[in-house]
Amino acid sequence: MELFSWLNTPVFELLGEPVPWSDFLGNIFALLTVYLALKCNILSWPVQILGSVLLFSASVSAHLGGNASRQVVIIIAAVWGWMTWKKSHEQDGEVRVRWATARERVLIVAALLVGTLGFGYILHLGNWSWNPFPDAYIFVGSLVAMYAQGKAVVEFWFVWLAVDLVGIPLAIMGGLLFSGIVYFIFLIMVIMGIVDWAKRSRQTVTHPSSRATTFTSDDVY
Repeated sequence: MELFSWLNTPVFELLGEPVPWSDFLGNIFALLTVYLALKCNILSWPVQILGSVLLFSASVSAHLGGNASRQVVIIIAAVWGWMTWKKSHEQDGEVRVRWATARERVLIVAALLVGTLGFGYILHLGNWSWNPFPDAYIFVGSLVAMYAQGKAVVEFWFVWLAVDLVGIPLAIMGGLLFSGIVYFIFLIMVIMGIVDWAKRSRQTVTHPSSRATTFTSDDVY
């Protein structure tokens, strides 16, 4: 319990608003998650889990039950993604970066549309968000992006790009300036990820055994 109390003590103030250690460290780990994903490193999954645990602590401390629930779902999705990448490596000796098939793209878009509309309507009915549909998209988009990342398809970066474009103004309008700054950093890293994974996908086709597109035992946690 002492650790929990320490994690939720302020580390600094941003425009007069205290930023607790859990929120600060959780967002740092979130940034590290994106960096590791950009490098195609399987450690991105356990780092994601650790970051979400910290952000769960921050949300509970701030009495934000909805966001705390989101972190729980993200942790579950990250465990699935981690196991998926490890299984692919154990079966094939590598995990290849690729573009999604036409069917996968349709499923991604459909999940985003249906999920956002459905969850947004629930948030609206319960009056659980001042801006329910953008809020719902961030939740649904995060899960869809993690699913696409688990499949190692380039399109997962485009989903994250849309999440960031929604998340930046939403966080700022909601008074969460620190989160808005983090979302902006995410935006830059996501653009880098799109370029990098697009190159890796072409290398996979041209050089199937290329180290740049695969994980070896040195990459497995």
